[in-house]
Amino acid sequence: MDMNRYSRQMLFAPIGPSGQEKLGQARVAIVGLGALGTALANHMARAGVGMLRLIDRDFVEESNLQRQMLFDEADAQNFMPKAVAAERKLRAINSTLTLEAHVTDLTWKNAESLLSGVDLILDGSDNFQVRYLVNDFSVKHGVPWIYGGAVSARGMSYTIRPGVTPCLRCLFPDAPAPGTTETCDTAGVIGPIIHVIAAYQATEALKLLCGAEEALETRMRHIDLWHNQAQALQVSAQKNDQCPCCAKRQWDYLDPAEKEAQEISMCGRQSVQISLGQVKLDLDSLAERLRHVGETERNPFMLRVQIDEQHRLAVFPDGRILVQGTTDTALAKNLVAKYIGF
Repeated sequence: MDMNRYSRQMLFAPIGPSGQEKLGQARVAIVGLGALGTALANHMARAGVGMLRLIDRDFVEESNLQRQMLFDEADAQNFMPKAVAAERKLRAINSTLTLEAHVTDLTWKNAESLLSGVDLILDGSDNFQVRYLVNDFSVKHGVPWIYGGAVSARGMSYTIRPGVTPCLRCLFPDAPAPGTTETCDTAGVIGPIIHVIAAYQATEALKLLCGAEEALETRMRHIDLWHNQAQALQVSAQKNDQCPCCAKRQWDYLDPAEKEAQEISMCGRQSVQISLGQVKLDLDSLAERLRHVGETERNPFMLRVQIDEQHRLAVFPDGRILVQGTTDTALAKNLVAKYIGF
């Protein structure tokens, strides 16, 4: 371990040399490399966490640069996958770390493999389906995770320890219905709230990884930066002995009864994600076939096709397709069926 690199952190008595050693041996998965995820990855890499597994399905666009601090204009111009762009930036920040980039959607099909073998999961996602999936994995395997979310100038965070604290489904038994919660698309978001929430999440991560469980925050924190409001809600009493997840051990998201592909409207984007299931797409052949449809762009990770003035397809080799220019899932499915086929 490079003592000089982490000298100021080790001077902080609750961490010290022994805590730094624990950080160097820790393994952390970050789900989502958008605004919160990139801030969290930056903190974890600079703090010396030994292994970071970076999981994200998306690619960098210009509108991300306002708040997603690991990315730059070149990443957007080259439509780099966020996980790959983040890995490259983090490797330049701290070359001693083990970094894994996974350009994929976290689903019930791959969650067991992508989240296995880590000490902690950090939430940088933008939808509740993924969070409930992480919660199922966390409870099933006894891996703690730290929830975080931010929109507009508001945000919240909460540390979940299986068997100790209420899980996400104790607090919110069911995911909110689509269209009933604010998103970056509908309410916008300012950069500072991202870093406030990420700071709470990252600090809780350091406590957990250093073994300082006595210092952990047991409350759920709510912050509204614009209106100068902050709350810390005591939720320990909400641990539910009838919770379908942590009490009854039903894995409704990790092992769903309905296993068909889902359409996902993406936060902060006029985009819908369509999954074709467990297929491998030949992007070179597809690019040749769609060349007459409109302008095509190809990099090693994805293919983009402009199909009309408003709509564009971003196609990944794992069978995921982002239909850009709409939030109408029926229209998105029709466009994919017309140009890709499924």
